[in-house]
Amino acid sequence: MADKTIHVAGIGNAIVDVLVHADDLLLHRLGLTKGVMTLIDAEQAEAIYSQLPPGIECSGGSAANTIAGIAALGGRAAYVGKVKDDQLGQVFRHDIRNSGVHFETMAASDGASTARCFVLVTPDAQRTMLTYLGACVELGPDDVDAGLIAGAEVTYLEGYLYDPPEAKRAFLKAATTAHGAGRLVSLSLSDPFCVDRHRDAFLDLVSGHVDILFANEAELCSLYKTESFDEAVRAVRGHCRVAAVTRGDKGSVVVTEDEVQVVAADDIEALVDTTGAGDLYAAGFLFGFTQGRDLASCAILGGIAAGEIISHYGARPERSLKDLARAKLGPHIFENLR
Repeated sequence: MADKTIHVAGIGNAIVDVLVHADDLLLHRLGLTKGVMTLIDAEQAEAIYSQLPPGIECSGGSAANTIAGIAALGGRAAYVGKVKDDQLGQVFRHDIRNSGVHFETMAASDGASTARCFVLVTPDAQRTMLTYLGACVELGPDDVDAGLIAGAEVTYLEGYLYDPPEAKRAFLKAATTAHGAGRLVSLSLSDPFCVDRHRDAFLDLVSGHVDILFANEAELCSLYKTESFDEAVRAVRGHCRVAAVTRGDKGSVVVTEDEVQVVAADDIEALVDTTGAGDLYAAGFLFGFTQGRDLASCAILGGIAAGEIISHYGARPERSLKDLARAKLGPHIFENLR
């Protein structure tokens, strides 16, 4: 068995987030429907970029947000994702490394440009997203470092990665490598529409390959084709070792074969932007899990991280997650770290 060199290795779509403040007039001018995520092509990406006001550019993508959050809590984290050797690719690489994350995936020298996601946040905290996937869909099995995965206690995979054929092969290689080394595999369902596209494959993965499942209420209900949350919870019990399901201001529910634990949401002063809330919940949960904390504490850590993210614009912490966790859980939460 390989040495435990890192706590969590994430694999996902490497995307540069471009976050801008917007109003309904801008959405109307661009012909956008508020609150919807739309895939766009390269030409549309360039045209829209030229019409946006100044914003914040940082490394993004669901799994990248989670991995950066784990690093912010003090965990040893690594990331695998494909960018091109262009300006935005350099932004991604520099930013995620500065977050304390190990990132060594080779950049593409040709082909599509680095992926980007325009996140237009209106005053009502709604996110309207336009995503150009670009180079990230070219991630393939050769980009997955087997040694890195074998050395990670948990390999965290984002459901969005399951769309492109080559990325799907990378996904399966990572899961097989992790289990072959006696490690754990975690999956985020990512989006209800993603679940709709891959329901049968996801059901097979959850029951046969996934140890720790992350989902929100809508995603879990979509997976089991039910409108009843309680029914979805009953269905997921025993399908994987742990299922952590977020429910917005209702908090989260942690499901194992033996028990169901309900954990309240973290108190926040104001809801500003929900971008990355589920990603950071997974970050707090996985940090606690890899430190041997009980599942309720893992869920509380997830809620604290998510609560920090939704209190400001963007999917990266602005306040110290360590300080917030110490204040709310006590200094013991960071004692005897592995």
